[in-house]
Amino acid sequence: MKKIGVLSDTHGSVNPKLYDFFSEVDEIWHIGDFGNIMVADELKKLQPLKGVYGNCDDQIIRTEFPEYQFFMCEEVKVGMIHIGGYPDHYSMKAKELIERYHPTLFISGHSHILKVIYDKKLNLLHINPGAAGNFGIHRVITAVRFTIDGNEIKDLNILEIKRNTTF
Repeated sequence: MKKIGVLSDTHGSVNPKLYDFFSEVDEIWHIGDFGNIMVADELKKLQPLKGVYGNCDDQIIRTEFPEYQFFMCEEVKVGMIHIGGYPDHYSMKAKELIERYHPTLFISGHSHILKVIYDKKLNLLHINPGAAGNFGIHRVITAVRFTIDGNEIKDLNILEIKRNTTF
């Protein structure tokens, strides 16, 4: 059993409330647009970090993190890419990757809009954690955490923080 914390679009800032929200997770997954390497370094102090780079990330982030990742967590095949879209509206790259790797859990960011949608056509759970940073169109900072237990994804929790209230 693994507890996972997922965030995206930090754009250079880590809200202090994320430390409490991720305090009991086993891993943190960042779905791109870190903003700078300091965000990755801060998150690594909390728990092991997996991530993908986003369209706003510089060469330092792109050297450390790939464009996309597919891996096993417990018995769940996970796919991550920053610009992925969502069910019935996946990006061309995401469609290609989903068809190639057949993930059970597909996570993308970029839109700054929190979404958790089961894709019946492709038999996968799609998660977009929204935006955890203090820059962008969103008015609420969001992140998610859940448990992967064997082949089950369960106990999903959402963090919502009104933007600019803790800085």
